[in-house]
Amino acid sequence: MTLSITTDRQLIRAASRSNRYLLLSFTAPRAPRPENHRPVNVAFVLDRSGSMSGESKFRLARQAVEQSLRMLRPDDRFSLVVYDDRVDVLARSVNATTAAIRQALDSLSAIDPRGSTDLCAGWMRGCEQVAEFVGEEKTSRVLLLTDGLANHGVTDRDTLARHASELRQRGVATSTFGVGTDFDERLLRDMAHEGGGNFYFLETAQQIPDLITSELGEALEVVFPQTAIEIDMPRRAEGEVLNRFRSSLVDNVLRIDIGDVVSDQEVEVLVRVNFPEGETGARVPTQARVISRSAEAIYSANIEWTYATHADNDRQARNLDVDRKVAAIYASRARADATEANRHHNFAAARSVIERTAARIREYAGNDPVLNDCWNGLMAEQPRYVQEMSPVTMKQSYFAEEMAMKGRTVGGKARR
Repeated sequence: MTLSITTDRQLIRAASRSNRYLLLSFTAPRAPRPENHRPVNVAFVLDRSGSMSGESKFRLARQAVEQSLRMLRPDDRFSLVVYDDRVDVLARSVNATTAAIRQALDSLSAIDPRGSTDLCAGWMRGCEQVAEFVGEEKTSRVLLLTDGLANHGVTDRDTLARHASELRQRGVATSTFGVGTDFDERLLRDMAHEGGGNFYFLETAQQIPDLITSELGEALEVVFPQTAIEIDMPRRAEGEVLNRFRSSLVDNVLRIDIGDVVSDQEVEVLVRVNFPEGETGARVPTQARVISRSAEAIYSANIEWTYATHADNDRQARNLDVDRKVAAIYASRARADATEANRHHNFAAARSVIERTAARIREYAGNDPVLNDCWNGLMAEQPRYVQEMSPVTMKQSYFAEEMAMKGRTVGGKARR
């Protein structure tokens, strides 16, 4: 298995700046047998505020924890935290022995929903449990489940996202699970994004066991921890990552943080490269690498462009596969922007971003049915964004576009 790197067009304009798109993709190898998996260090942090009593949410959360703990091996570690406006650590970080699991589940069975929601305090207590046992050889993650707004203690979204980023840098990732229609999807999305984990929207409580156990299952199958793609940017060229991944540019190397990569996962990243003017015939080579947490290169690949005249540029063939993927990601970004505009009741802005993006895709769609379906689909969906969305529709939209821009399935799971 290798890193594949392709571009929409091989020629770049000599007499003006021009944009080209890079598609980078790889498929991770299969994880080793379960007895050889990387140990996990996980905290389950459950909202037990009063609203969790509805729709059997807390009962299903208990069920999810029980199923998850049965998946662990004795060399894994777990902790269990519940919170409302008070935080209780039901199980301090401990190896997942049969006795420890039984004791944790007995403690959880005595808990009933009550009170308000101090999300920050509960989450931080879980992070403390995980942070104490972070190690290079472990996958360390906090799984935070809530159905409501953070209405006690620290509630500012930017502050919580910043804390998540700081914890990620210390090796503690955060995945978030929002149940129902009353939680703040932007908060949970941003905490997971900055925290290096995954965000899930659970429209019904019945999804709790499946998605929590699925997330833990992925943690148990990490093959490349804290993975990144690095691209040596051509001199004076500018790069923009189109997907929703964290990125940085240091010493002319564009680094794209992918996070933990799991068994058989298919990873795709799109990058827009804006080239400066150059001399006709000059070649512009570059290299990209997939690196692990230790900065060791796992895969690498090279690609090259050539400066050419306007006429030659206009005649060159396009890579249809790259064009289709670029169109799809721009369409997802437009839907995300339109959803945010809708939240602020700026329906004109929502209409504009949909129309502009559809027109842009239409310009190069030609006779391709996939590209034409893409822009036509955007225009057909436009009415959805220019009238007030219901809470559930807004959450569906945020979640769908977050998954599309991170290359995960519509249900939030790793694509394999």
